[in-house]
Amino acid sequence: MSITGAIILFAVIWFLVLFILLPFRARSQAEDGTIEPGTHAGAPADFRPGKTAKQVTIIAVVLWAVLAGIINYGGISVRDLDWFQRMGPPSMRDDTNG
Repeated sequence: MSITGAIILFAVIWFLVLFILLPFRARSQAEDGTIEPGTHAGAPADFRPGKTAKQVTIIAVVLWAVLAGIINYGGISVRDLDWFQRMGPPSMRDDTNG
């Protein structure tokens, strides 16, 4: 994998994790009971972008390392998952009966 591919993979994973993580532990101003004038009641009451960015980065680094390792050093082949020789064409099967 090239350095550009690694950076793009990390960016995609980072934003994916961000959008998955944002709804968790989010409290709206309506739920909190303190609605600031000029804001929507569904706006976040106590949003901490720094804390969220740290959590997202830690999770993204772990996921990126796993995916980059799979991409660089080979993935799981069909033979690894085919314990009972039932997947793939007959030429891939290890059975001797045909």
